[in-house]
Amino acid sequence: MLENMVGLLIGCIVIVVLVVLLAVSYVKSPPDTAYLISGFRKPRILIGRAGIRIPFLERVDKLSLKMFSVDVKTTDYVPNAEYINVKVDATVKIRIGQSEEMMTLASKFFLNESEEMIIKRVQDTLEGNMREIVGQMRLEEMVTDRKAFGERVQENAIPDLEKMGLEMISFNVQSFSDQNNVIEDLGIDNISQIKKGAAVAKAQADRDIAIAQAQAAKEANDAKVQSEMEIAEKQTALAVRQAELKQISDVKKAEADAAYSIQSEQQRKTIEVASANADIAKAERTAELKSKEVDVKKQTLDAEIRAKADAERYAAEQEAEAELYRRTKEAEAKMIERQKEAEGIRAVGEAEAESIRLKALAEAEGIDKKAEAMKKYGEAAVIEMIMTALPEIAKNVAEPLSKVDKITMYGEGNSAKLLSDIVNGTTQVTEGISAGMGIDIKSLILGALGGKMAADTSAPVVVVPQTAQITETEND
Repeated sequence: MLENMVGLLIGCIVIVVLVVLLAVSYVKSPPDTAYLISGFRKPRILIGRAGIRIPFLERVDKLSLKMFSVDVKTTDYVPNAEYINVKVDATVKIRIGQSEEMMTLASKFFLNESEEMIIKRVQDTLEGNMREIVGQMRLEEMVTDRKAFGERVQENAIPDLEKMGLEMISFNVQSFSDQNNVIEDLGIDNISQIKKGAAVAKAQADRDIAIAQAQAAKEANDAKVQSEMEIAEKQTALAVRQAELKQISDVKKAEADAAYSIQSEQQRKTIEVASANADIAKAERTAELKSKEVDVKKQTLDAEIRAKADAERYAAEQEAEAELYRRTKEAEAKMIERQKEAEGIRAVGEAEAESIRLKALAEAEGIDKKAEAMKKYGEAAVIEMIMTALPEIAKNVAEPLSKVDKITMYGEGNSAKLLSDIVNGTTQVTEGISAGMGIDIKSLILGALGGKMAADTSAPVVVVPQTAQITETEND
């Protein structure tokens, strides 16, 4: 376990060392600076790219590739080819050569040097070359042709600069000066010559202007006279031509008037004929249009009458159907309402009849004991009691109908059914009495009254209160 940890620690240390070595070894030069790597291997130059150097065995030196501006002046007056003492002030643009050969040369002189130091080292060389050219040229040549002076200085200085690995980009003369103001005198002389030339040129120009003005006036006058003569001739010819044209015009006009009269008459006749034909055609067209209009109106009227009749018939049909539907619904509603009323009345009657029957049964239970006592009175007394009670029974059965003002019944036999219900109710009461008392009331009545009375009383007597009104109506 310890060995593994030691191995892991050693591995980490090795990785850290490699990373540190890589960081120390990695170099990258900017585009305006050359890195010169030398030492263990062959010297290499890096410009705007990266490289690797071996730590402790190789070194990196820097060489600036920027363009330098060098102010070159003669420190004192230098005699020229005419032995005139002259001072020159110029500006020179230089830089390190871009080829590997010139960089190698420059590295011998300017490696790791600043821009100011490089400028100081080349100023003396450039000044010496400029002094040499000043001694070879005349003052007027230098002053009037500065470009030629600069080119000669460049030709003289470039070989010396190349030996140091430098390139001259440009050479510009700023000014010339001398001890005896010769340059100023040259200027005065030139000014006088210029003024003299300007005065002569002005005089010549004034003379030429006067001559030109006189010549122009003469030519203008000649042109004016000639123009007036030509105008007079043209006017005369114009008058003659106008007279001729007027004569020809009058003849043509007379001929035209005569021809116009003839043509007008012919056109008038043609127009009258055409107008008559047009009137006839218009009348025919009008008659035809009126006939068509009458036909169209007739067809339109027929269509309108037919459409109106169809609309009225359709409206009448719709109204009749609506009325029929309304009446049907009303009849159905009335029928349902009346059926509900009849069913209600019948239910009330049946309920009250049932109540009376139950009451009678209850009373019959109390009377049952009396029945045995009354047997001694004989059948006559029983019949008398029954006959006395029957009207009251019928009255109680029909009592619910006394509370109804009007009953309207539909269908055949409905009134008979109502009477049958009343009779059935009375019969149920008498049968209940018979069952409770054990007496056959019907047999007693038949035995007492004989066969004729039995026939007349085959159905129970029904007494209808006068307050009830029954109306029988056929179905709608």
